[in-house]
Amino acid sequence: MAYTKSQDAVANLTPEQYRVTQESGTERAFTGEYDHHFEPGIYVDIVSGEPLFASADKYNSGCGWPAFTKPIDSNVTEHRDVSHGMIRTEVRSKHGDSHLGHVFNDGPADAGGLRYCINSASLRFVPANQMEAQGYGAYLDQVEGA
Repeated sequence: MAYTKSQDAVANLTPEQYRVTQESGTERAFTGEYDHHFEPGIYVDIVSGEPLFASADKYNSGCGWPAFTKPIDSNVTEHRDVSHGMIRTEVRSKHGDSHLGHVFNDGPADAGGLRYCINSASLRFVPANQMEAQGYGAYLDQVEGA
C-alpha cells in the first residue's frame, strides 16, 4: 500500500488535527482521545494512513499523551527540535510528514527505554477486527489479542 500526503486529506483535518500535524502543535495534556485507549489495533497517520504504532507497544506513562515503546516498521522519522528553549527529538511520519510528537529516553527499560509521546490528534485508530478490511492485515501479528 502506498502512503502519501494528499491535499484532500489535509483539507479534511479538524482545526486541532491541522494545528498539530501541519504546524507542529501540541494538544493539551490529558485531553487527547487516545491517552487512555488500550483496545487491540494499530494507530495510523491521520493524513497518510501509514501504520505508526501497535497497541501491543502502548502503555500508560502518566504523561498525558499516548505513549508507545517503539514504532511500527520505519514509518517514523526523528528530527532535532530546539523550540521552546529545550533540546528534544521530534518524531514525524515518514510519508505524510505529519508532526506526531517527541521521543524521550525515559520509557520502560525492559522494552528498550524509549517513550514515544504522541499527540492523539495526529492519529487514527484501526481496531484489530477491522485491520484486514482496511488493508493493515500484515500488521496483525503486532497487535495483542488480535
